[in-house]
Amino acid sequence: MKTVYLDNAATTQIDDQVIEVIYSSMQHNYGNPSSIHQFGRKAKSAVETARKNIAKHFNVTASEIIFTAGGTEADNLILHNAVCNLGVKRIVTSKIEHHAVLHTCTHLQKAYNIIVDYVNVDEFGNVDPVHLEQLLSASKEKTLVSLMLVNNEIGNILDVDVVATICKNNNALFHSDTVQAIAHYAIELQKIPLDFMVASAHKFHGPKGVGFAFFRKGFGIVPMLHGGEQEMGARSSTENVHAILGMEKALEIAVSSLEEDKNYIENLKKYFIFELKSISEDIQFNGLSSDLEKSSYTILNVRFPFTNDMLLFSLDMAGIAISGGSACQSGSNKGSHVLQEILNDTDANKTSVRFSFSKYTTKEEIDFVVKYLETAI
Repeated sequence: MKTVYLDNAATTQIDDQVIEVIYSSMQHNYGNPSSIHQFGRKAKSAVETARKNIAKHFNVTASEIIFTAGGTEADNLILHNAVCNLGVKRIVTSKIEHHAVLHTCTHLQKAYNIIVDYVNVDEFGNVDPVHLEQLLSASKEKTLVSLMLVNNEIGNILDVDVVATICKNNNALFHSDTVQAIAHYAIELQKIPLDFMVASAHKFHGPKGVGFAFFRKGFGIVPMLHGGEQEMGARSSTENVHAILGMEKALEIAVSSLEEDKNYIENLKKYFIFELKSISEDIQFNGLSSDLEKSSYTILNVRFPFTNDMLLFSLDMAGIAISGGSACQSGSNKGSHVLQEILNDTDANKTSVRFSFSKYTTKEEIDFVVKYLETAI
């Protein structure tokens, strides 16, 4: 049976060159980076070289990069550190953030009695900058703003310059979950005044279980995990050397072909939108996901003019892998918290699915999916 993978916002196929790097490391670089003998020193050197190379892509110093087990841990580390170490008493976020942020904010609110405020978003999922300004100017409490750069369900791109300016004018710290943006967009951290950001390697053809947190220089870090002094004292646990080297290679590959890949995938998305509208003009797109300028070129969130709880299952049985929102919610009957926030009740009850693309997606695969949907609809 032919299979088509269109769930790249959930995870991506590992690049063959990345697999080669990981395999070689597992064979030849198996020392513990904390050991002082030659095997440990070799592993430590490889980790620190990877840290420097990753930092260069964002024009920051190596000491500002902390390796983690992925984006969720990185978000948790940043938010916990803001409250427990940097004196943050209030977090301003939105109700359409990833649960790595939303659930962590709820936990911090209960555990440390901080204030959590939610900035308004419109029916397309756009953050209201006027309301953000009002929220920040209404309180003198030390505040951190946490807004994702690219929404993982609807693909909206945050106007990061506007948000950063508002934060700066109100002395607020700025954290962004950048998991869906890293390696898909050029991020120059000397020009974009983010204080904190995160990455997860498996979103850009790297291995699962590894990512990093960026802490702008000057912010101390109190670890969440205790037991060792790894990661400059910021995260206890033996570094996942093979995965870190794989992430370094995946990022290098992505950055080197960023514009080429972007143009290729964007054209596929544009073609898919045209073909879907050819099936039915009643097919709609959630958020700004059909806007090629204001949404990620890798994500398209489609709302069909009917309710069919079995559509995902039917597509899967036909060999087509997609998502009904965030993959972290797969198997849940709660539906997408993002779509519930931005859609009216009528539209929220219709069947919406997220298609997400990569450099491995082909036009032939898009045609296969369109043909199946024509029959299904």
